[in-house]
Amino acid sequence: MNDINPTAKIDLRIKIAALWTSTLFIFAYVDIFAFFRADVINDVLAGKVDVFAVSQAFLLLTTIYIIIPCLMISLSLILPAKTNRWANMIVGAVYAFTIMGSCIGETWIYYWVGSIIEVLLLITIVRYAWKMRA
Repeated sequence: MNDINPTAKIDLRIKIAALWTSTLFIFAYVDIFAFFRADVINDVLAGKVDVFAVSQAFLLLTTIYIIIPCLMISLSLILPAKTNRWANMIVGAVYAFTIMGSCIGETWIYYWVGSIIEVLLLITIVRYAWKMRA
C-alpha cells in the first residue's frame, strides 16, 4: 500500500527551505569546481581571490556571507510569518544581486550556468515569500 498522497500540498515554508538548500549546494559546487582551474589555484596560492587579498577580514566576511543563507534554511521554517516573508524577500533579492555581480568578467560557462540556476532559485524564493500570508 502506498501511503504517499500525490495531491497533498507542500507547505510554502518547506518549499522555501528546500530552495535555500538547493542554492547552497550549487554555491558549494561552483566554488569547489573552481579549484580545478589553474588560474583560480594560482591566485589562491598567491593569496588572492578575484580582486580580494585573502586575509582574516576576507575569510570572516566570506564566512558570514555563507552563514546567512545556511541559516535561512532553518529560519524559513521557524520565523513568524511576517518576519519570514520579509527575510526571504530581502535576503533572496540581495543574494541574487550579489551573484549577478560576481559574474562580471567571468568567462567560464560552468560558472555562468551555476550562477543562472542560483539566481532562478533565489527569484523563486522571493516569489514564494511574496505569496506567503503574513
